[in-house]
Amino acid sequence: MKRILLPAGGAVLATGLLAAGLAGTANAVPDWAYDTMAKDAPSAVDVAEFWLAANGATNNLAKATPYTWETKATPTLNAGGGYTPDGKPGVVAPTGEEKKTAAKVKNINLPKSIGKVFFVDDKNQLKWCSATSIQGKYRNLVSTAAHCVYDDKADASVADNWVFVPGYYQGKTPWGIYVGKTAYTHYDFANYEDYDRDYAFVTVYNGVQIGGGEGKVVTKDEYDKFTGPKGVKTTEITAAQYQECKDFNGKETSDCYAKEESSQELVGPDWVELGEDGKPKPGGLKAVKVQDEVTKAQYEAAPSGNGQGYKDYIATEHVTKAVYDAYTGPGYRKIDGVGNYTITHYYLEKWVKATKTTKYFKDTFAIVEGFIKDVGKLGDNVGGQGFTWNQKPEQTVFVFGYPADAHPDGNKAYTGVTPKWTYGKTTGKTYVQASTKVEEHIGLKSSFTPGADGGPWLAKYSNAKRLGYVNGVTSLFGDQDKNGRYDLITTPYFDGETAAIYTKASAVWSGSIVK
Repeated sequence: MKRILLPAGGAVLATGLLAAGLAGTANAVPDWAYDTMAKDAPSAVDVAEFWLAANGATNNLAKATPYTWETKATPTLNAGGGYTPDGKPGVVAPTGEEKKTAAKVKNINLPKSIGKVFFVDDKNQLKWCSATSIQGKYRNLVSTAAHCVYDDKADASVADNWVFVPGYYQGKTPWGIYVGKTAYTHYDFANYEDYDRDYAFVTVYNGVQIGGGEGKVVTKDEYDKFTGPKGVKTTEITAAQYQECKDFNGKETSDCYAKEESSQELVGPDWVELGEDGKPKPGGLKAVKVQDEVTKAQYEAAPSGNGQGYKDYIATEHVTKAVYDAYTGPGYRKIDGVGNYTITHYYLEKWVKATKTTKYFKDTFAIVEGFIKDVGKLGDNVGGQGFTWNQKPEQTVFVFGYPADAHPDGNKAYTGVTPKWTYGKTTGKTYVQASTKVEEHIGLKSSFTPGADGGPWLAKYSNAKRLGYVNGVTSLFGDQDKNGRYDLITTPYFDGETAAIYTKASAVWSGSIVK
């Protein structure tokens, strides 16, 4: 257990994150920090719709790429001394764990609880990490790495549009999409980017599925109040049908209206509207001359006189330099000898039959109910792993995640499409790396690559129940023998301070975003 030391008389500047202590912790300085993600139901709906929005046949989930380190320099983690727990070991049982002996099997069954977290980073890029559902009072909690929640390149601000998708596969959300509500991490990571505390617990709203639903015709008032998918169908009707639509006072209603439309048809200058007898109709239409601006060259090429397409008139206007520079029309621009900015406009005769007609329309207002469906609590759908802390090193753990990035030498062994697993005994020594302030990481020999960030380290994993106890999250990747291949993954040691943060997060309610 370590603390960041501050200069005497110095002040701590928290980056907008609230921090408070928990009863029972040994330190006076608060251990945990939290930040709001989607602040309310409408905001959460916007986040869910953002990820499922399709551009062509691909939604934003499928466009996201794995979170990777900005530098390709492979980190070296030096072995240090052993870790000393800060208290007694503790355990929280997984969601729905059955009290029966697990059968021995050869194949590893992947946990139903694992999936990907998606977020938008400080460069506005769509990214993902690995994560798992974990037990909580309201069955709404996700465990992952803190760097998959807080953007350490943007003053540890919480990542935008953060969601968890258990069982994610190529744009599909089989158990729904769960929008983050509140993120909890250690004060030292939120304020000092201390990777010895690179873990986070995120409360999520109830899951949603977007799509489908049933259409329903509603009134204009109901349509205006509805916030989900909706649309208006406009149909042309007869004058008689329009009269039937009017209200008791003979006025238009919100769904029936008349619209006057103008049209112009080219004619000669002598055209007149004829009656049934073939003679000019009394009060009938006549040819009307309208403006038709053309270029100087077109004007000079036109004939003089009276007729369709003949020269009409020229008009010159004096303008400011700004108007002169911005003008893009057919007029001729010129700066005279004394610096006047002028635009000369050229017009040809254009004779038309101008008519006005009245058309009548009726609008039908429709909404789609059930387009956004609440699928319930995360833990009720996929279960939740247990949680344990202050455990002895050199214990067997199973690590799950979505490794995706290439090895430092360019070899790409994983795609990130499907979850993978690795297992073994954790190291008895801690790992140290100055650049990430790491002094107390626990290691595991593994060929996992970035993309597996945030994936759970499960102790006492039951293959039959697909449940275990989260005792770490993948944080760093190392190439210890310097052969260009990752051969080590590390996790922060889960101690009493980790337990305090988990306890705080696991007691927070979130609720539904579907109203």
